Amino acid sequence: MEIKPTPTRDGFGEELALIGKENKNVVVVSADLEDATRAEYFKKTAAERFFSVGIAEQDMIGMAAGLASEGFVAVTNSFAVFLTNRAYDQIRMDVCYNDLNVKLCATHAGVTVGEDGASAQCLEDFAIMRVLPNIKVICPMDTIEAKKATRSMIAEKGPFYIRLSRAPLPVLTDDTTLFKVGQANVVRQGQEVAIIACGVMVSEAVNAAQELAKEGISARVVNMHTIKPLDVDMVIKCAKETGAIVTAEEHQVIGGLGSAVAEAVVQNCPVPMELVGVKDSFGQTGTPEQLLQYYGLKAVNIVEAVRKVLKKKNSQCGHC
Repeated sequence: MEIKPTPTRDGFGEELALIGKENKNVVVVSADLEDATRAEYFKKTAAERFFSVGIAEQDMIGMAAGLASEGFVAVTNSFAVFLTNRAYDQIRMDVCYNDLNVKLCATHAGVTVGEDGASAQCLEDFAIMRVLPNIKVICPMDTIEAKKATRSMIAEKGPFYIRLSRAPLPVLTDDTTLFKVGQANVVRQGQEVAIIACGVMVSEAVNAAQELAKEGISARVVNMHTIKPLDVDMVIKCAKETGAIVTAEEHQVIGGLGSAVAEAVVQNCPVPMELVGVKDSFGQTGTPEQLLQYYGLKAVNIVEAVRKVLKKKNSQCGHC
């Protein structure tokens, strides 16, 4: 049975509530946005382990770090722009420097936040989070994968940042689909080019591959749900077997998934690349669909990038 598009924040909230019933060592610290992040699901089942600091993201991180230092698994939550920007110093020094068991759960990321506009559309979180030592960075492609990612990050010790959507995303995985932190999944096989994507852009990449198939172009689609640690082996495999890579992300092209993949490519197996993402710009007000189109984050833009990278590939003598 096909599942209707669902925000990944819903999967996070539902799984967190289940984990709260199972594991009495899990606590949640919130900064007044638990209804929007869906952390309120945990509050309804384990109110005695839910703490709200009000609109004070820095305090939220500090309290979570303190709880983690006493042996708890501390889960924080807020909008991505508030969590990463307002509390960055606390994340850096309290959480990552001390390698504490704090989970940073951010919703409302990317341009699909929609009508809230530029001030609420975080497009730089991958870049500023992945540069910090000790932290792992995850971006699930759908609500089922968000559930698996939530359970995995709580089970694994250490700092995590998970990026979740406000907008409903197509559900392309199921309960049998493997999820392992740091291990990418091939969603669609292909031999001529690899499209490596995360989050909402995985479904767009699948749509692009289907369109390319009509032109006789065989495109592989990879769900790179873990931005850090990046599955470098998968990147190298894609580079060697296809000879061309396109990345797609709902994030700045500077410092995000595309940059991470490019770092792996240039050090291991240089092949032509194209990066699909936001081109050094803030967001703006609009519907999610309008903004995905405006910023060139649709299947048609991925198709254009594939055509461009294949021209580069075909003009070269070969690849590694």
